[in-house]
Amino acid sequence: MNKQEQVMMDFRDLFNKMAWLNKSKMEDSLKGYKPSEVHCIEAIGKNADPNVTKLAESLYMTRGALSKLTKKLMEKGLIESYQKPENKKEIYFRLTEQGKVIYNIHEELHKEFQERDQAVFEQVTEEQFDAMLRFIHAYSRHLDTEIMKKGISIH
Repeated sequence: MNKQEQVMMDFRDLFNKMAWLNKSKMEDSLKGYKPSEVHCIEAIGKNADPNVTKLAESLYMTRGALSKLTKKLMEKGLIESYQKPENKKEIYFRLTEQGKVIYNIHEELHKEFQERDQAVFEQVTEEQFDAMLRFIHAYSRHLDTEIMKKGISIH
């Protein structure tokens, strides 16, 4: 196995371990909510004036799938839609009080996981962080280019 294959295999393994380790805590704390719903709530909470297009791009979903998801979240009382006075065509979303509760639980879980893993990150030097981030950004740009070649807009 060459180093490229090893890196890709290790990335997948690392991601799968994190997902497996975090899964039961997430499911217990966010009972009744699907991961896609929680991630949509997170995206709405973190983006200014999120609309269907902005959310679909940030979640790598089609606008149609995102529309169904936001409709379900509105039915559950987690988000609400609004329009700006200067732009009556566009529909935006914001969290309701109930949605903010889910958002905050999710954020606290991420902080908890980050604290759990802090011992490893404390051993990483600035140079190592910089090198990892350069690689991640370069690979992300490459994947963006490959996605655009397929005629799909993501950002």
